[in-house]
This record gives sequence, C-alpha cells and structure tokens, in this order.
Amino acid sequence: MRTVLVIDDDAAIVSALRLLFELRDIQTLSADSPQAGLDSLAMSAADLVIADMNFTADTTSGAEGVALFRAIRYRYPDLPIILLTGWGDFEAAVSLVKAGAADYVTKPWDDAKLLASVENLLELAEMAAAQAERQQEGLRRRKELTERYTLGGLIFVSDTMQRVVELACRVSRAEAPVLITGPNGSGKERIAEILHANSDVKDGPWVAVNCGALPAELIEAELFGVEAGAFTGAHRTRVGRFEAADGGTIFLDEIGNLPLAGQMKLLRVIEGGKFERVGSNATRAAKVRIISATNADLPSMIREGSFRQDLYYRINVVEIAVPRLAERREDILPIAESLLGTGMKLSEGARAALESYPWPGNVRELRNVLERAKLLCREALVTAEDLGLPAPIRRTRAGDDISKESIEEALKASGGMILYAAQALGLSRQALYRRMDRLGMRP
Repeated sequence: MRTVLVIDDDAAIVSALRLLFELRDIQTLSADSPQAGLDSLAMSAADLVIADMNFTADTTSGAEGVALFRAIRYRYPDLPIILLTGWGDFEAAVSLVKAGAADYVTKPWDDAKLLASVENLLELAEMAAAQAERQQEGLRRRKELTERYTLGGLIFVSDTMQRVVELACRVSRAEAPVLITGPNGSGKERIAEILHANSDVKDGPWVAVNCGALPAELIEAELFGVEAGAFTGAHRTRVGRFEAADGGTIFLDEIGNLPLAGQMKLLRVIEGGKFERVGSNATRAAKVRIISATNADLPSMIREGSFRQDLYYRINVVEIAVPRLAERREDILPIAESLLGTGMKLSEGARAALESYPWPGNVRELRNVLERAKLLCREALVTAEDLGLPAPIRRTRAGDDISKESIEEALKASGGMILYAAQALGLSRQALYRRMDRLGMRP
C-alpha cells in the first residue's frame, strides 16, 4: 500500500493530512519531531515524506527543517520529500528544493494541488521501485550468464541486449546454423564469437569471412580453395575457408553480398558438408558450424531474386536480431566508460551528449568517437566538446534557451505548480529553479 510519513508537531495538521490521504487509499504514518520521523523511517518503509520546517515553539528560521531534510537525504537518497512551509521559512524551503527536495507546500495548502503533487510523486516512486526491481533482476541474470558462459567481456546492462545474449547462449551448443541480423556496427560479430566460445566446437578453428569485402570472382576460391594451375597465377594449392574451419566455426559476415553462384555452392556445403576446390574434381568434406550475419533485408532480396530462398531457410534455422545502439540507450554510458578505460572520466555534459545522440553508426561509431576524445581531452576528463558530436543534437545545458516569458506562461498554465511547469518545459524541478534564479524570478 502507498505510504506517506507526515513529520509535524501540530496534531491538527497531521489529522487533516491523514484524512485527506486515507480517503485516497494512501496510508499515513506520523511523527511529531525530527528524531521521531527518522525513527519511523528506520522501522517502517515510506514512499514519501511530508515534513514541517519548524518544530520548536516561536521559531521561523526553517533551520530544523533543513537539518531534517539533510538527515533524511543522507540515509535515504532517493526518498521524495515535500516541505511544509510558512512565509517565514519560505526561502529555506526553496533552497532545499534546489538541493533536491521534491516540492514545497505553503500553509494553508490547497488540497487539490497538494494531492496532485503527492499522487504524482507516489507514481514516480512506484515506477522507480519497479525499475529498481527490474535492474536487480537484470543484475542477477547477468551474473548467472557470466558464471555459466563465456561472454568475451561484452558490456551490456539493457534488458534488450540481455535477451539477445541469453538467446545466443541457449543455442550456442546446437549444431543448427544461426543467422545474426542487425545494422552495421551493432556488434553482430561479438554475438557470433559468443556462439562459438560456448559451442561444442569451441576448441576448433574460428574462421571469419567478410563476404562483402571479397571480389565476386574470388569468393568461390576463398570459400572452397584452389588447386595449383586452376587459373593464371594459381601457382600453388590454396586451402579454402571451409576446409580451414573443419572441426570449428565459420562466420560468414555480410552474407547478403554473396553472389548467386556462390550462394548455390554454399547451399551444397550446408546440405551435405561437401565441396570441390576450384580446378579440382575431387570432392572434399568438412564438418563446420555455420554462423552468418547481415545488415540486409534478406526477405526483400528473395522477392527481388538476388538471394536464394532455399539458402535463406538453411542459414536461418535460428535468427538472433541485434538491436541498434539507440534502442538500448542504457548500454551507451557503460560501453563508453569501458572504452575510455581506467583513469579517465566523462563530464556531465559529455554523458548527456552521449545519451542524446542517435548513434547511426552504433557501437562502432561510439568507439571511434571515444578514441578521438581520448586524444583531445585534458586532465583525463572528457568533455562534450571533446566528443565532437553535432551541435544540434548535443544538449549539455538544457533550459538555457528558455525565456522568462516562456516560464511565466508555463507557470500560469500550471496554476503556479512548479512541478507541472517544469514538466511542460522539459526540465526537472531543480533545473527550473536554477533557470528562474538566473533570470531574477522569484518562485
């Protein structure tokens, strides 16, 4: 049940708030002093605290409220706190909101506005709790994956990527061909390496072939080998990639670029494990685990006649789709920090720029950006400028372009509620207060 702790020495205020909240199925706990409030939090979980700013008779400085806020924030950093304030301690309450308090309410309060703020904060708390629970479950599952499988140092924290890795680990020991799909630079080869490292042929060869980098006339020779004298310049016998991968794994990257003639030869190898070197009639055999990857839309290529349907079904017994980096934004900063290495840090501006950029080049682009930043940064601190990302996308000081008139309009539309005005402007409550300070505006 949703729970609010009211810390106030005025019994009438506590009773009024209890009635107001419990009519909305919000459980209300109470404490009549700062120490009693801290004791209550130690004994019973609360989702939100509403705390008075003064407890000693005839005091209006708000110093007691400031001390209580700091004590709660020290013990419970994520617990939202609403401050009850009178005109005498108004400035102290505003300073605490800038320091991280969720909101402040002046006495006497407006029930509707107070309830709106409380409901909003409780909803945010529920969402945060659910997210924390998901993160804990994700940590448990990642720990289990790391203990059971070889992941080659792959960095990921997102649920999206975790599902990809879990699928790769589950099918790693099967002999069935696997097709890995995804955009360029998303990490398809890393997933292929995880498949091989956890397979029954992990001690065998790992042979990677970039089908997109081979001239069409040489693909057959590269894949299946060449007999000496097969054509001009073939002075000696050359072992092909399939033969070299016998007893292990062959990784066919950019398989969508394989010409139709090569596709037909590949189909025969997959179906029977047999092939001939160029210039030879002798049939050879190889037992190879086949993993393919592509950034192309193979079904569309089949409809256009540029990719064989029968080959597609053979290589796509299991498909693993690797998402774009922009679809797993939780992974951006952990990957970036890993690429920077120890002793180097990202500034807050750099972190914001990295998270807001769309990353069309995915992890490969992120790696290149960080390599550049390491060369340009000073004192081991990477700034947004060091990253060199496009200025229209980089937003390191949100709110700087918001005018006084825009803030006034947002405050008017929200009935003076800082929380909703900030949301309408795309800012946090603290960022809006800081912006108002710079513009000389009083809350």
